[in-house]
Amino acid sequence: MKTACYDMHCAAGGKMVEFAGYQMPVQYTDGIMAEHLHTRTQAGLFDVSHMGQVLVSGANSAAELESIIPVDIAALAINQQSYAVFTNENGGILDDLIVTRLSEDTFFLVVNAACKEQDIAHLTKHLSSCEVSYQSDKALLALQGPAACSVLARFAPVVESLVFMNGVSVSIGNVECFITRSGYTGEDGFEISMPAADAEKIANILLDDDAVKWIGLGARDSLRLESGLCLYGHDMNEETTVIEAGLAWSVSRSRRLDAAKEGGFPGADIILEQLKNGAPKKRVGLSVDGRAPVREGTVIVNEDGAEIGIVTSGGFSPSLEKPIAMAYVDASYAAADTKVQALVRGKLRPMTVSKLPFVKQNYVRG
Repeated sequence: MKTACYDMHCAAGGKMVEFAGYQMPVQYTDGIMAEHLHTRTQAGLFDVSHMGQVLVSGANSAAELESIIPVDIAALAINQQSYAVFTNENGGILDDLIVTRLSEDTFFLVVNAACKEQDIAHLTKHLSSCEVSYQSDKALLALQGPAACSVLARFAPVVESLVFMNGVSVSIGNVECFITRSGYTGEDGFEISMPAADAEKIANILLDDDAVKWIGLGARDSLRLESGLCLYGHDMNEETTVIEAGLAWSVSRSRRLDAAKEGGFPGADIILEQLKNGAPKKRVGLSVDGRAPVREGTVIVNEDGAEIGIVTSGGFSPSLEKPIAMAYVDASYAAADTKVQALVRGKLRPMTVSKLPFVKQNYVRG
């Protein structure tokens, strides 16, 4: 499949690859390193239209969403959003998503591209009194970086007053858009939902600013890794819990032990027990000695050569000019500054457990 901006990517020199069933640009002519640093210093434009956009509506929608998500959905204000996960009965993560309250009874969900079919089936199965509508006619663009706000404010001045994880409906070039101050790079930025038929128009409006350039999947991955953000299917899956993944903050306080809305979501007993007593393994950051990256799937061992974990994401950090990684390790090795080793082609590579994120996040929280 192709996104609405496919022709624009090709014209801009995008190297197209198959990703989650879509033809997506992995990089452009300047290369991943330049795209990454451009986003950190100016503004990068990402086509994320492969993501699933879903509306959930109904008089009981908040309560029904709370039955499958460990978030206090009912406490969200209009146009406020929250990070969330779908959990299974073992506490594992089926997918992570963003949920935004559009009105008293209507919620807007953005789910991962590779999971959207199973997510829609999951929602339809469990939200018995709600209408679940996949917005196949919508596109999604993300404008990220320190210049993102000044660029977007030229066309939608209201975005200057938005704070992180809040949204607003605006018209840009006579196109009705829903904009949230959010994103996946660690930088200040915005995600813009619009009719797919108007995606090229909005992209051209933004790209007309010299501060804005197209950014591909390669830099998107290195940016999110530096920012310590999980990629579903790699850093979390059905076998990992939100506590193991370092996402305890995604369980609302009202859904925890002895709180007003304790539990009530799949796997709550396991997740709340780990929240109280700790998990057997933890997601950590790793600073890698040398210049060569340590890749996903690399085994981690202790000083005695015993296996203690596995790398889930790894690469070279353009911002820090060194290799970094994220991994799951036994909880006893998860403390910052712990020395561990990667087993790479029979040789040991020294690494140090590091606090996440590797690069400071620049969200505008108000």
